[in-house]
Amino acid sequence: MTSRTYLSAVVLLLSAGCPFGARAKSVEEGPAFTQVPELTAGFRLLYIQHFAEARQQFSSWGGEHPDEPFGPVAVAASYLYEEFHQQGVLTSDFFLNEKRFLNGIEGKPNAERMRHFQTAVERARAISKSRLKKNSQDAEALFALTLSAGMESDADMILRKQNLEALKRLKEANLYAKQLLAEKPDASDAYVALGSANYIIGSLSAGFRALLWFGGIHGDKRLGMEQLGKTVEGGNYLRPFGKIMLALAARREKQNALAQKLLHELTEEFPESPLYSAEYAKASAQQPQMRARP
Repeated sequence: MTSRTYLSAVVLLLSAGCPFGARAKSVEEGPAFTQVPELTAGFRLLYIQHFAEARQQFSSWGGEHPDEPFGPVAVAASYLYEEFHQQGVLTSDFFLNEKRFLNGIEGKPNAERMRHFQTAVERARAISKSRLKKNSQDAEALFALTLSAGMESDADMILRKQNLEALKRLKEANLYAKQLLAEKPDASDAYVALGSANYIIGSLSAGFRALLWFGGIHGDKRLGMEQLGKTVEGGNYLRPFGKIMLALAARREKQNALAQKLLHELTEEFPESPLYSAEYAKASAQQPQMRARP
């Protein structure tokens, strides 16, 4: 299989965002769909690239909640996001460079970091599948499996360049995401998986899309951006990640005003990080420029 098909799995990073301004915690919902103070603090640290500190928060919370799969999911996200940061994946330099966008990183990822990532993913998957044996509609378990498969697909395609395995995980992630949304339609974070896949697959040439179509993998750029917008509007922990993905997609589509708006919001939300201000400056160098807020 050609390496270009890796794009179909650039979906989901793990990652994560921060649910500032999201709905208040309720007794009916688990930690993945509410604001848990320790997790909120951990995701803020993750989004300002303080990876070790974020992992400490996630690991501490996970140790106190060993039956919750979201703890190891968050730990896995911290390792993958750190490797992506080191490789410059979530930047316009990567997304607007057609060679890198089509073929992934140059060289190999950090072996120790990826080993820790894989261990956390496998832990999250084991907890989730155990919970599904007791309740096949467990939204927490379905969400954790969606993120685990999506993150692993990202790692396989973009970092490890194991295309066949990545495509298997991509289909798995989409399946779990659809099951989750059937049970919990307001789980807007799940649209990161679907939206990213739709956009990236839709960016491939017609010939490659046809090959993927016969394999049961479809893509639509416009639909993908609409789905990412749902996470931006109503997401919880993945809301900032949805903004990053939608902003980078907007840069590729020359929708500079939208990219500027999203990156400006990220710059204001995470002023400690130089990443978003740098990307905002790059987007603002394109016309039309967004007016500064008063």
